[in-house]
Amino acid sequence: MSIESRFDIPFIAGLALREKQIQQSYRPVIAVHKWFARRPGTLFRGLVLAEFGTGDLRDSFYQSNYLPGVRVADPFMGGGTPLIEANRVGCDVEGCDVNPMSAWIVREEIERIDLPAYEHAADSLMAGLADDVSRYYRTRCPIYGDANVPVKSFLWIKTLRCIRCNGLIDLFPGYLVARDVRHAMNVLVCPECGELNEVADTGRPGACGSCRGELRVRGPARRGRCSCPHCGHENAYPGTADQPPRHRLFAIEYYNPHRKGEHRGRFFKKPDAKDRQRFEAAKQHYDRLDTVFVPDETIPAGDETTRLHRWGYTKYRDLFNERQLLGLELSCRRIAAVTDERTRRALATNLSDLLRYQNMLCRYDTMALKALDVFSVHGFPVGLVQCESNLLGIASGRVSNVGSGGWSNIARKYLKAKMYCERPYEVRREGGRNRQIVIAGERIGDGPGRRSRVSIQCASGTECEFSPKSLDAVFTDPPYFGNVQYGELMDFCYVWLRRLAGRDAAGFESESTRSPDELTGNETASRGIEEFTEGLSKVWRRMVAALKPGAPLAFTYHHNKPEAYAAVGVAVLDAGLVCTSALPCPAEMGGSIHIHGTGSSIVDTVFVCRERWPADARSVPLDGNALIGVAAEDIASLTVAGRRPSLGDARCIVLGHATRAAIARLRDGWDFAASTAQRVRMVEVEVGSFGGTDELAAQARREGIEIERSRKDEAPVEIPKEQQVALSI
Repeated sequence: MSIESRFDIPFIAGLALREKQIQQSYRPVIAVHKWFARRPGTLFRGLVLAEFGTGDLRDSFYQSNYLPGVRVADPFMGGGTPLIEANRVGCDVEGCDVNPMSAWIVREEIERIDLPAYEHAADSLMAGLADDVSRYYRTRCPIYGDANVPVKSFLWIKTLRCIRCNGLIDLFPGYLVARDVRHAMNVLVCPECGELNEVADTGRPGACGSCRGELRVRGPARRGRCSCPHCGHENAYPGTADQPPRHRLFAIEYYNPHRKGEHRGRFFKKPDAKDRQRFEAAKQHYDRLDTVFVPDETIPAGDETTRLHRWGYTKYRDLFNERQLLGLELSCRRIAAVTDERTRRALATNLSDLLRYQNMLCRYDTMALKALDVFSVHGFPVGLVQCESNLLGIASGRVSNVGSGGWSNIARKYLKAKMYCERPYEVRREGGRNRQIVIAGERIGDGPGRRSRVSIQCASGTECEFSPKSLDAVFTDPPYFGNVQYGELMDFCYVWLRRLAGRDAAGFESESTRSPDELTGNETASRGIEEFTEGLSKVWRRMVAALKPGAPLAFTYHHNKPEAYAAVGVAVLDAGLVCTSALPCPAEMGGSIHIHGTGSSIVDTVFVCRERWPADARSVPLDGNALIGVAAEDIASLTVAGRRPSLGDARCIVLGHATRAAIARLRDGWDFAASTAQRVRMVEVEVGSFGGTDELAAQARREGIEIERSRKDEAPVEIPKEQQVALSI
């Protein structure tokens, strides 16, 4: 019995769907530090137990499992999900990644920590910081007159000097601060006087209550152009910027704990003179510091970072305002003074994760009324309205916070993550409710009481060392050709963490996390489909040499371009493998900002590959009708699980099966000596021989829905309302 016969698509897909709606509740370990596009832990638990467990997967999933002596590797470990799931059930795990931030994060996830010592150190850090800077995060409540209430968010607008009259222009794309979803009314900024107005109907907002000027939703800044309100001249932005853009504080969301019982909705205000004075005081405080930890590194050119250059950002420190730099520098100083090395590394990890909320690229979600971290779209978005969060955070009782993006929020998430490592659980739907089931006997971590081995290397998957014929499985989530520029994005955190942690950590001797060995398409680095194919092929061949005979190499993949699937096919063929299964599984949240409205799929194909066919492998669809049939069955299984696949999902399912079939057709006569471009073309032609993928996907989707309706034995999984996340978050 193996993955090919024991993997339960509707069961695992249903779990993965729920997990991706609110992943930190299902796998709190991911809160140790941000990583991109994490695949569901439930998927990899399912793969490990399907290959090495016993009994029915639906039963063993919620039972304690212990698999000593099983060795699992991941050559693209990223955020570490496959390794964490294997380590949890007692497997020896070996992982590597070319990005030093990956190695740091996975070690932090797996390595045990003295939780009381960490909690004490975090509390001491926050108390000291409060003495240092809390006065800069206070305001007066104009509604009730209460002084020194905490600010939740400062909202800043980018400004521009008119090239004709030198007047200051606010680059408002729109004047809406808050929608009437989580607040009682819509909140609009007056274009004339800047006062905040609460209105019931944005279609007819009326006049400003302060200056009687006309309120409106649409702002003047549009598609890189904005007319000057003083002289009417149309100015372009960002233009040829030679310095970072300037910002003006125009709104504050604060929290009044004294009035929360009697007040309806949130608290908003136009900044007053004292609010501006507080920022100036913070700026002067920062200017007096002889900084040690604020990075002075230049931002290199890249597919993502060139966007920053267009706006005049040349150094990483330019991405923060002075109040943020002050708080981050003082945070680093306090962390560096912690004597216990393990605790100090944990706090340094917290600081690195905090950075994504403490910068002037964060945007404000007008529906959810919270800051969107800089990586919410897996890039460097430069908006016109920026959100500065309270550095300290606002605690509400012992277990919750008001808002996100502050120290109290980050520290509590880390504590919860490491508590989960000590007592991992699964979430099961019972009687219309979610129930946490602690899996006694399992644990994520190393140290006393664990005989399993953990080996983490900061190295390219093309170079990492694995003993020949030593691995029982490779489970991994490789890069998807051109989707995320990991090195460019992670440098944002790395330049700070490297100064704080020193250069002794694996890979930290390099000035950047970027590497020519990264397997992502990158125009700036001249890496295209051929480089991706060659790199993936080299890694798969290295893994085959390390795998025991018949052991699986299973990896997740999805992409919109057929040529990216052709690269996968080439790598599998070059390694001398057969693709024994192509299994669908949801891997993204449908409402994720970076894919919402793009037509992209949220469904991965799990390619299961081996050197030889197991007896229980699913037959390969070798013609168009057979391909449509197996794709329709997969679509039916996903529909049962609670996801009615989109056309994009169906297309990726079809491409997965077509790639599997192409591998089967080409394997016996595979031309290893052909050029990379020729080998990619061979697979691409074979995949295309089935017909147009859009037409095949549409037909498979139609037939899959019909199959689903005839399957009376399965009830669709219902995703609870409380787990549906607003699309704008």
